[in-house]
Amino acid sequence: MKILTGAQIRELDKYTIEHEPIASIDLMERSARAICNAICEQWTQSTPIVVFAGPGNNGGDALAMSRMLAEKGYVVDVFLFNIHNHLSEECAKNRDRIIGEGLVRKFTEITANFEPPQLTEKTLVVDGLFGSGLKEPLTGGFASLVKYINQSPSQVVSIDIPSGLMTESNRPQEEPAVVKANVTLTLHIKKLAMFFADCQQYLGEVRTLDIRLSKYFIDTFPSLYDTIETSYIKSLMLKRDDFAHKGSMGNALLIAGSRGMAGAAILASKACMRSGAGKVTALTPHCNLNIMQMAVPEAICLVDRENYYSEAIDTDCYQAVGIGPGLGKEESTALALMSQLQQTNCPIVLDADALNMLGAHGSWVQQLPNNMIMTPHPREFDRLAGRRITSDYDRLTFARDMARDLCAYIILKGHYSALCLPDGGVVFNTTGNSGMATAGSGDVLTGIITALLARGYSRKNACLMGMYLHGMAGDIAAKRVGKESLIASDIIDSLPEAFKNLEK
Repeated sequence: MKILTGAQIRELDKYTIEHEPIASIDLMERSARAICNAICEQWTQSTPIVVFAGPGNNGGDALAMSRMLAEKGYVVDVFLFNIHNHLSEECAKNRDRIIGEGLVRKFTEITANFEPPQLTEKTLVVDGLFGSGLKEPLTGGFASLVKYINQSPSQVVSIDIPSGLMTESNRPQEEPAVVKANVTLTLHIKKLAMFFADCQQYLGEVRTLDIRLSKYFIDTFPSLYDTIETSYIKSLMLKRDDFAHKGSMGNALLIAGSRGMAGAAILASKACMRSGAGKVTALTPHCNLNIMQMAVPEAICLVDRENYYSEAIDTDCYQAVGIGPGLGKEESTALALMSQLQQTNCPIVLDADALNMLGAHGSWVQQLPNNMIMTPHPREFDRLAGRRITSDYDRLTFARDMARDLCAYIILKGHYSALCLPDGGVVFNTTGNSGMATAGSGDVLTGIITALLARGYSRKNACLMGMYLHGMAGDIAAKRVGKESLIASDIIDSLPEAFKNLEK
């Protein structure tokens, strides 16, 4: 599913109005009906409702919805903010309708002073102040109103997006004036900001309401951002030939582990085996040999003579290499890493300490061969970038630029992991849960992607499938053991069921 920018959403509205065809005021009625129905599903007529409407089309949606709720017997008080004496055409029409029908208990149009209503724990506040067109942070009276709403004990529903939150870039502020919604009823399509961790505190539960905007426009209009669809992942799956043998199913190499970090090598190797690779070889220090052979008897072990990775090896017999889990940060390891990258011709996945070592040697990042796959979490990416990045939007933008400049595939890990592609596109993953925020989860992802590469998937498809399977296995594990008790091994144990789900 494509993710459109605020400007593209306005183009989508315009295209729908022109080509359905439908009048703008009638499209607003359609939106308001969807919002009204969603509220009626969750709150009864005994809930007093206070609606704050802004002067634009978001306010128009709120006014139309208020009229519809009143028609259904809800007690509704409406406050329309028109401090500049200018309403959008549709907002003005809905103001006149709401006044003409007289169904709401109280309607107040604020042009100067505002006496705020009492908001109790029984009150439902509907935030229809500003929608996806906002370009600057809220200040002055609107910032004060947002603070008043947030300090109240009331439940809050925001229409389309919480007021004060912009659809893409949200600059960090000491006290941002953004409504903290319990529920966000977003219209037709999720906004980019809804995929960022630093925006979640404002969104609450996000529900997407289908208001039947032009499918043709969405399908044909180019977008930098997308989400993974299950049907697409299923279409990528390679069929396992009935006459396959281990030599034809891919030989994967994992360079992982150091003294005290055998677990990282074990997790990556187990995940790699569970993800379909015919053979898995783990290059790990001698001190980890016994535990590796006991924990993952299916894997072949190559032994480094030191207690850390100290020397690059020949990789001509491998179809994919994963490097980084538990490697440590010895300078000899860093030198071996760069030597390995220069002489390896098959696809490479870089994770964990491999990324940290690159970040510690800033100039090395620009020397990376093309088509690297990197899987950093936010702090690891900041080290790669050589700077502390203060917003998720800025981090994603920086990662997009880096992927394009280096011709690399960068997976920014998080609740919605984002794959940044060499062509500048971004694909968000939609599987996974907070239980996966546990040590070793990233090692599992490295093993999965390395296996898929060895199996013959392209770099892009291995990343997409790897993210999706990793998250799906995490979701399966969470249902079995709960989020609090979930550990990385549970994700590996759930991979078989994840694969079976995709094969159905």
